[in-house]
Amino acid sequence: MNILILSWRGSGHPLAGGAEQVTWEYAKGWTKVGHKVTLFTSAYDGSDAYQIKDNIEIYRQGDQFFGVKLAAIYWYLFKNKNKYDLIVDEFHGLPFFSPIWAGNTKKLGFIHEIAQKVWDLNPWPFPLNKVAAFFGKFGEPWIFRLFYSQIPFLTVSESTKSDLDNWGIKKVEIIKNGVLLPTTLPKIQKNKKLTLVYLSAIAKDKGIEDALEVFKKVKNVIPDAQFFIMGKGYPEYLEFLKRICPEAKFLGFVDDETKFKILSQSHFLIFPSVYEGWGLVVIEAAAVGTPTIAYNVAGVKDSVLDGRTGILAPAMDTQVLAELILSTDFRSQKYQKMSDDAISYSKKFDWSQSIKKSLKYIESL
Repeated sequence: MNILILSWRGSGHPLAGGAEQVTWEYAKGWTKVGHKVTLFTSAYDGSDAYQIKDNIEIYRQGDQFFGVKLAAIYWYLFKNKNKYDLIVDEFHGLPFFSPIWAGNTKKLGFIHEIAQKVWDLNPWPFPLNKVAAFFGKFGEPWIFRLFYSQIPFLTVSESTKSDLDNWGIKKVEIIKNGVLLPTTLPKIQKNKKLTLVYLSAIAKDKGIEDALEVFKKVKNVIPDAQFFIMGKGYPEYLEFLKRICPEAKFLGFVDDETKFKILSQSHFLIFPSVYEGWGLVVIEAAAVGTPTIAYNVAGVKDSVLDGRTGILAPAMDTQVLAELILSTDFRSQKYQKMSDDAISYSKKFDWSQSIKKSLKYIESL
């Protein structure tokens, strides 16, 4: 097949995260069995407008929010000379609206999570943020009902499938993400001091401000507690966060060796996201025996086995999260059992199996 993937961010984008990693793993897997894959995505400072990487053609045009969507329409209708068998239309708040402009070409919606709660936490300045929140929350369900009700979907969790079903999407395939791990994981003992870690995009909707508040509450009780923060974020926002919690250690984007070393040494991953499709970072932490403390929200509750590989808070309250950490003795047999179960659980997520399932699904379309 000749496959076109439409995504707001792609390989190399400075803010690419877990969803983009998943897209790239599927694209690589599909090319390896003979399918031709093209990725149309947004440009960024210093990016190439055209590139071939891992046998995947990449076109980059427009900004990540709206520009890439308009550029995709123009490129497809007036510049593109290929005929595609399948268009993968990715959702990140807004889709590319391919059912309107891409004719009879078969389409597949690809979504990690709906954006309802996330619209309120968008990073745009006032009053644009309020306008986006209002129209985003109101309009999102209707985008699905009006334009995508006849389109098959691929998603990553039962939570997202349930949300899609409520909005009129009935043909949904769930394939859980694999996890990319080093060939040899570090075998490092946990720190003697209580150590917390955050690993994700550094953004309000991922719960970074709640995570810092949790750390401050924990540190009031355990003064030598440590908190490492790994991930990408906008420079201005990072400076704000450093001002409100100078005791936290902001490491920025780190390589895999550093990432898994820090995860291995830490006792808990704090992941107070307000909404997820899945929790890729949860599985990465689990692979080195680090349980997750998180809110009981969509996506996260799919990736954390409550009480076994982590603990889900019954309320979205930083005090509750802090108390869960303080009440769990990381020197106890109960904690060690949770750590061991996390390692066992992480071994269920294999990219070769996820790609195999995805191939069966897209070829059935």
